[in-house]
Amino acid sequence: MPVFTRLTSIRARLTSISARLPSPRTRLRAARDAHPAAARTARWTLHTLAAALVVGALLMPNAAPGLRPDGFTRIPAEAIIGAVLLIALPRRPRIVVAALYGAGIGVLTVLNLLDMGFKEYLGRGFNVVLDWGLLDDAQAYVADSMGSTAAVAAAVGAVVLTLLLVTVMALATVRLGNLLARHRPRATRGALIAGTVWVTCTALGVQISGMPVASDQAAGALKEQTERVVATLRDEAAFAKEARADTFGATPPGRLVPDLRGKDVVFAFIESYGRTATEDPLIAPGVIDTLDTRTAALAKAGFHARSGWLTSATYGGSSWLGHSTALSGLWIDNQQRYRTVTSGDHLTLTKAFQKTGAWDTVGVMPGVQKGWPEAKWYGLDKVYDAFELGYQGPKFSWSTMPDQYALEAFQRLEHGRKRDKPLMSEVILTSSHQPWAPIPKMVDWDELGDGSVFDAIREAGKKPAGVVADSTESRREYGKSVQYSVTALTEWLERYGTDDTVLVFLGDHQPIARVSGDGASRDVPVSVVAKDPKVLERIDGWNWTEGLRPAKDAPVWRMSSFRDRFLTAYGSTPHPTGE
Repeated sequence: MPVFTRLTSIRARLTSISARLPSPRTRLRAARDAHPAAARTARWTLHTLAAALVVGALLMPNAAPGLRPDGFTRIPAEAIIGAVLLIALPRRPRIVVAALYGAGIGVLTVLNLLDMGFKEYLGRGFNVVLDWGLLDDAQAYVADSMGSTAAVAAAVGAVVLTLLLVTVMALATVRLGNLLARHRPRATRGALIAGTVWVTCTALGVQISGMPVASDQAAGALKEQTERVVATLRDEAAFAKEARADTFGATPPGRLVPDLRGKDVVFAFIESYGRTATEDPLIAPGVIDTLDTRTAALAKAGFHARSGWLTSATYGGSSWLGHSTALSGLWIDNQQRYRTVTSGDHLTLTKAFQKTGAWDTVGVMPGVQKGWPEAKWYGLDKVYDAFELGYQGPKFSWSTMPDQYALEAFQRLEHGRKRDKPLMSEVILTSSHQPWAPIPKMVDWDELGDGSVFDAIREAGKKPAGVVADSTESRREYGKSVQYSVTALTEWLERYGTDDTVLVFLGDHQPIARVSGDGASRDVPVSVVAKDPKVLERIDGWNWTEGLRPAKDAPVWRMSSFRDRFLTAYGSTPHPTGE
């Protein structure tokens, strides 16, 4: 009991002391009264910052080229409408509406930033329905290029920045709403004047430095996002119907690719191998020299080639969209379409070989580091992922192993084995994946071993951070990586190819805009290489260029048309499935 009494006494004393202390609000008011000039300056500074944040966010573009100083000197219609609404509302509804309005502006700003990033890397805007999963891929890319610490820091920073941005925007809008309410008559006149000026400038088309004075940037961005969502939802049903219709879906096994029976057929994709590699003034000389040199070397070994162009369904990344488009005959340009088609039974070019029963089918996927259920859809009996090729050497940024090693492992594990049936293979080469640093170098094929020979090469290579930050350096190193991949693949063919080997290789997409440039095409080279002259005679009607380097005016097809053209050229008989 004495202890209880003592605690009660202490509590009473603390309560008494607390009651005598001024509250934080009282202390703040006292400080403001003691320093009125400083308080007024601080108050108006906060008002100005709040206005600058809100107006800047409303004028923010969703593409990097639009980030111009004069773009932030316009009159946003959304600010005028917001001001009128806040002036008209009583206190409590005003605070709620202001907070929601500010948070909405913050969210729209985040979407604009995501749009900028996606347009820079993938040549398209961010899709709020489909693209959240790609953020995981972006973090993995940062981890492979810059290290796990940098990736975690970037992810945490992005989350914190997003929350901070939304919160600060909400607080800024509430502050401005309170300011408008305290000066309602003047605020009303100001809103009326601003509205009149905005309407007048819109009617007269007034511009400064080519930029309209009257802006509805935020409304336009919101409309664009909304239309993107609506189009995505509509596309889902339309594409599902399209995927059910297949020109060769019901073709009997005996009538699929009869003119390639007995051939070992390899479909190889080279990461980011795009038209830019042969046409950019900085990149092209080295790549063209490599293509011409390797064409001559293959010809000496008895191989000949024909080359053309395909327009990829993707740009800058999402390589699986390019792979699936080329092999399915469908235009697969987003993740929803990819999920739809890979969960169905639409015939892929690779599965056509499996369906005949005349080929063993295998996939070599050094970029796959987790479960890959798509193997069934592609018709691959066996898939070798990053962990099944025996590689013990270092990673080269995103690429788990050099292409030369992956091809040698393919030769050791599958292509070089004696078998009862010929082999159809899908091979994905990853050494030309961004950030193009460090880049592996060719070594003697007999010295590849378990890949440890690449330790010294990786250590001597360039660091990703230095290449990523420099556009010219990115272009230069990208070109070197393409030269490496093309050399590795064609040397493998020269070394291990036979009279019955047919190699089809192509790029999956163009490199990112920092390398290919704004507004670049989506074209990628495609080549068919073989010793047997009958293989190339079958595609004479394609009018492709002789050799590994397609001419600038060589035919350009949509990538989705390749499957049907290839199946038709090699004797397949169309038997459509219904819609």
